[in-house]
Amino acid sequence: MDAVSSPKKRTRRGRPPKAEAPEVEVRYRLVVHPEALVPPEDAYGWTVLATTVGPEVCTDAEMLQAYQEQHITVEPGFRWIKHPAAISPVWLEKPARIAALARLTVVGLLVYAVIQQQVRLYLREHDRHIPGNKGPTATPTAAVVFALFTPVMLVHCMVDNTPSFQVHGIQDYHRIVCDAVGIDQAWYQGGATGQNSLPQTAPP
Repeated sequence: MDAVSSPKKRTRRGRPPKAEAPEVEVRYRLVVHPEALVPPEDAYGWTVLATTVGPEVCTDAEMLQAYQEQHITVEPGFRWIKHPAAISPVWLEKPARIAALARLTVVGLLVYAVIQQQVRLYLREHDRHIPGNKGPTATPTAAVVFALFTPVMLVHCMVDNTPSFQVHGIQDYHRIVCDAVGIDQAWYQGGATGQNSLPQTAPP
């Protein structure tokens, strides 16, 4: 406990007499020095991990660290699909169908992660940016990349029995994404031939 002395304020106006001793007010202050408390182990919570890796390969702590350091694999995608609006509820009764759906989901998330990684690596190596949610970005998510192609349309029409293709909405950043993931830009140029070209057939 610390004692702090300060002159007491006079209640009357005017200059005090010379013989009057100044009044002193003493205040006490309680000083507490807190110490950090170590939380008990039961307050840390629990993490359940299912794995086929045996304890002789790595310890539980190493397994948890490897799980938490996943940034470019399917783990971020699982956090996204847990949202109720991401995937509609599906009722499956047979275990084989449940396993098949889980496998397809993992494969889809792997493709999702590969696209995201390839685009980010390409943008970083070439010092480029594409539109993001809050302006130009060099680290877009795969969802942002997919959303960029929403306005792109390929119009197929017939002119004098001759098929005609016209692409609308293509921008320079779309071509950047195509180069990043290895897609031939001819797919978005209309009437192109090659592996990524569309069949030129008359519309029904």
